[in-house]
Amino acid sequence: MQHDIIAIGDTVIDAFIRLQEASVLRDATNTHDLLAMRFGEKLPFEYDVVIPGVGNSANAAVACARLGLNAGLHTYVGADTRGDDCIKALADQRVATDLIVKQEGKNTNYHYVLWYGSERTILIKHEAYDYSMPTDIEAPKWIYLSSMADNSLPYHKEIASYLEANPTVKLAFQPGTFQIKLGTEALKDLYSRTEVFFCNKEEAQEILKSESTDFKELLKGMQALGVKIPVITDGRNGAYTTDTDGSSWHIPMYPDPKPPLERTGAGDASASTTIAYLEMGFPIHEAIMRGAINSMSVVQEIGAQRGLLAKEQIDEWYNKRPADFVATAI
Repeated sequence: MQHDIIAIGDTVIDAFIRLQEASVLRDATNTHDLLAMRFGEKLPFEYDVVIPGVGNSANAAVACARLGLNAGLHTYVGADTRGDDCIKALADQRVATDLIVKQEGKNTNYHYVLWYGSERTILIKHEAYDYSMPTDIEAPKWIYLSSMADNSLPYHKEIASYLEANPTVKLAFQPGTFQIKLGTEALKDLYSRTEVFFCNKEEAQEILKSESTDFKELLKGMQALGVKIPVITDGRNGAYTTDTDGSSWHIPMYPDPKPPLERTGAGDASASTTIAYLEMGFPIHEAIMRGAINSMSVVQEIGAQRGLLAKEQIDEWYNKRPADFVATAI
């Protein structure tokens, strides 16, 4: 069976540590918040939760599967019990796991999430897997590409070659930190092939080497790289997009029914749900509105996947949406 979507990117285990004694301070330049704890002491924490089979691309695959799409994941794990845990967790979510590679001599990615208030600080370490793009898989309708380790540039070239050989495949690109740092020249074949691109305002400014805060200007800058439909988020101010017909939209954040519990995976939920609804035939601004609903739900639970909704649930939230939850042409 042809996959509706194959997500590509690193998979991890997230170990959430609910901090009890911490505070947030402003740095000396007044530009960043700092998580502060007493140095050199034994500090109590409230509890911990370990969640296998997560990560940007894994979260996207689970979101799409829960919305009824035939979703697969091409990723790498170690040949260890943690890798087995990830594969089982993804299979339990009805994600096709036949493209997951267990690599001997490598460890499964394991991240520590320091959770304080509703925000999290994540300690990350990406294993340097021997990445390779399989060329014999049946072309899916979409490839969803997201974060990988910093040794993966040749892998990105292979993905670009696969897309060139399979022109019917649409690319959704939600870059991670390393992919942004690579720069647009190194990944120009992917940017020019991207159907839908997702990033936040600060990432767009970094990608474009721009200090502009004008979203229409940033959207045009992304399209100049070859991206057909850029989507740029601005935290609680919602998201901005430009469609292929030149129309631009602002989509507000769906209001939280209660204070968020924890924000991991909110962006993944929004982006992947948007792709799922595009595949269902919705216009981009309507698809982003459904993504905002799934993002709202995810932050009500621990981790990136527990709060993901089925289509019927998203429809229910959309039908009872507040009057000001509307897409506005800009």
